[in-house]
Amino acid sequence: MSVRQKVYNFLVNKQIGISKRYHAMHDGSGGIKCVLSWGYLIWLNFAYYILCMKRLGKIPEASIYEVKNIPTEISESEQFHAKMPQVSVDKYFEELMKYDVVSFDIFDTLIFRPFSEPADLFFMMGEELGIMDFKRIRMEQEYLARKDHFAENGNYEISLADIWNRIEREVGVDASLGMKIELETEERLCYANPFMSQVYNRLIEAGKEIIIVSDMYIDAIHMKHLLNSKGYKAFKELYVSCEYGVSKCDGKLFDLVKSNYEKGTSFIHVGDNVNSDVKMAEKTGFATMYYPNVNKNALLYRPYDMSPIIGGAYRGVVNNKIYNGTSVYSIEYEYGYIYGGLFVVGYCNFIHEYCRLHNIDKILFLSRDGDILKQVYDELYPEDCTVYAYWSRKAATILMAGENRYDFVRRFLHHKVNSGITIREAIDDMKITLECPFDMDVELTSNNVDTVKDYVLDSFDDIVKQYESKQMSARQYYRNLFGNAKKVAAVDIGWAGSGAISLSHLAEKVWMLDTDVIGIIAGTNTINNAEPDAGESFLQSGKLVSYLYSQSFNRDLMKKHNPNKDYNIFWELLLSSQTPQFVGFDFDENGDVKLEFGKRDFNQEGIAEIQNGIRDFADDYTARFKGYPNMFNISGRDAYAPMLLAAGNDEEYLRMIEEKFDLQVNI
Repeated sequence: MSVRQKVYNFLVNKQIGISKRYHAMHDGSGGIKCVLSWGYLIWLNFAYYILCMKRLGKIPEASIYEVKNIPTEISESEQFHAKMPQVSVDKYFEELMKYDVVSFDIFDTLIFRPFSEPADLFFMMGEELGIMDFKRIRMEQEYLARKDHFAENGNYEISLADIWNRIEREVGVDASLGMKIELETEERLCYANPFMSQVYNRLIEAGKEIIIVSDMYIDAIHMKHLLNSKGYKAFKELYVSCEYGVSKCDGKLFDLVKSNYEKGTSFIHVGDNVNSDVKMAEKTGFATMYYPNVNKNALLYRPYDMSPIIGGAYRGVVNNKIYNGTSVYSIEYEYGYIYGGLFVVGYCNFIHEYCRLHNIDKILFLSRDGDILKQVYDELYPEDCTVYAYWSRKAATILMAGENRYDFVRRFLHHKVNSGITIREAIDDMKITLECPFDMDVELTSNNVDTVKDYVLDSFDDIVKQYESKQMSARQYYRNLFGNAKKVAAVDIGWAGSGAISLSHLAEKVWMLDTDVIGIIAGTNTINNAEPDAGESFLQSGKLVSYLYSQSFNRDLMKKHNPNKDYNIFWELLLSSQTPQFVGFDFDENGDVKLEFGKRDFNQEGIAEIQNGIRDFADDYTARFKGYPNMFNISGRDAYAPMLLAAGNDEEYLRMIEEKFDLQVNI
């Protein structure tokens, strides 16, 4: 190792906190800022080693989790339309109709790719070609091809063949095969911008002359095929820079277009690039209508602390939806679409893969968290056997009373201490008749709870007896629900996993049903819970399975997720349901199983909007990647990433969401 490298390693790499701070200032800098970053590096080392400011050696909190200023007053789409009121189908159509010829850009205008960066498509190609690091290689070879072409021809307008001939020489992949795969990948993944599709079709119906003008290395024949396949037909001419050796970027492609028309013809161009599609078009005499690139706000509002492929796909799908200009969505809808959609798609795939690998006969989506999960799951995997199963913490606590009186007392009494309810109300909530030898109309407090607890424990045989009809009706309900299934999975949000574990215990040990029940939960208790290890033995045995995190994986999430800051509620809001609260089982007067319900949650319209957002994300993501099943292998860490971002700035965004609902947390 050289002396220079040793010095660099000591100054920059020895302390992770110094490295993070230095790179945050230095990377991508130039000029005076670059020089200042070196001075900053020297100061950091002086402060750490001489002034003993050891905190500088630690990673800054902001560098661990991204912090971005997500809009909280209005939705992102509403904010966009407020800033860009001209982005409307009617306004575009009316303005474009004033000109003789309408010109459109292609990518990010007429056509969308389902990624936040165009080059992310090369990830998909690399896997198909069997070449590691292909994205970087493909980008590098394009850059070198342009450099060579400029040296020979004085311009950078290369063709796809120029790129692939270099790749064939440098890598060894047959150029014709590579070009075929690239063109097929573009066609498979690209889709029509729903906003521009409406504008375009209205112009065609009105008889307007349309041309396409694009800086692109793909020739006109293949670009025409791509456009036609996405619904863009009947345009008069297609101009691509690679065929003419001139570009929009230098303005000469616009000059070439004008040369093919009579003097006095009026032109207007629509595109997303401020320089090429606006500045240079106007410089050559075109009127313009700027169409804001949908990924313009990606750095402002989207998470980047994700795996590169899923992260790029997530950002692309979300940005294409929120910023294409067709609609304004509510805050609740965007909460479901932006922050819940990826999680639900990933969780459903996790459930599907687990059940496939472990030969699960039937999947039970427990109410009410299972409502939207089952809706999306049935769309993704219609061949699987699923049922919506009524279950709740309250019902489980009552049915498990004879098996775990400690939990019964804890949930019905200790969790209600000093909450403003009376002893009578606490006893009535147990769904029993119990007359206590003390005043029951006083508030349940920390001073009298032990007295109440002792009387409840002394009366426990009677309490369990009062629950017999509920126990028998629950057994009958689940015996019918299980049918002939030998192995079922009970799906819930979490957190301790008590819902699934209590159902498993009752089914196997109390009701003596010949069915094995496995619990699948989104997340577990964390170090911030009073009982952080509550489900550990079941997680270790495999009786309980977690998707997002547990103490054995994604431990940073396990430490970050804090129910004391309402993180459980934020996630439960994503899976909120319009169905009423389920409180228990019993028999009706005819001896049939009766399901007992409580009230519905506040803001039913908001709940419907959240579910609509989640469903739409699942539909959009599926439409984009149905030919790539591996794209549904979404890790728990990636699924949590949007919510991590939402939790920035002291959970300001999530608090705003929470205020729109009055979520009634069951016992």
